[in-house]
Amino acid sequence: MTRLLGYVDPSDARFVAAVLTIAFNPLFWNVVARWEHKTRKLSRAFGSPRLACYTLGGAILLLNLLRSHCFTQAMLSQPQMESLGGPTGYRLGLALLGVGSVFVLSSFLALGFTGTFLGDYFGILMEARVTRFPFSVLDNPMYWGSTAVYLGWALMGRIRDGASGLRHSHSHSHSHAGSELCLPPTPHLMAVPDP
Repeated sequence: MTRLLGYVDPSDARFVAAVLTIAFNPLFWNVVARWEHKTRKLSRAFGSPRLACYTLGGAILLLNLLRSHCFTQAMLSQPQMESLGGPTGYRLGLALLGVGSVFVLSSFLALGFTGTFLGDYFGILMEARVTRFPFSVLDNPMYWGSTAVYLGWALMGRIRDGASGLRHSHSHSHSHAGSELCLPPTPHLMAVPDP
């Protein structure tokens, strides 16, 4: 445990913000959805269950953007494990990101917007239980997929930071050094580091 704490700075404000958003988001949407299920107050306030569900879904998406931003900032500010460097770590991160994205997107396509964003709490039910892919492979493919996306994202961000630092130190051009490190580690901004 002590070795692990060498790679995590729990006193960093960005780390705390990431932990809080990761914990708050599901708490928020579960409390709101259960409250709606018991009272139907959101449906009445918005004039229909569908509009209320779409509004909650929009709020969840905005909270997820905030969570992703906080996660990225925390990841970039934390100490890094050198053993994760190199093209193998990057490719592992890319594979996790790809597999996770397939599970998340295929779950969304199978469930639709209201199925994904708690429509059942608003009385919006599907005709039958979804059993086709990815639900035929995993019980909770959206959660497992999301976890894989964040793990892959973290691995790829770790590699990108190291590759960026090497590239800038070799080029002797420090005018943009560090500016790239502030960007979120998204695949379209990264290249596979040279072996």
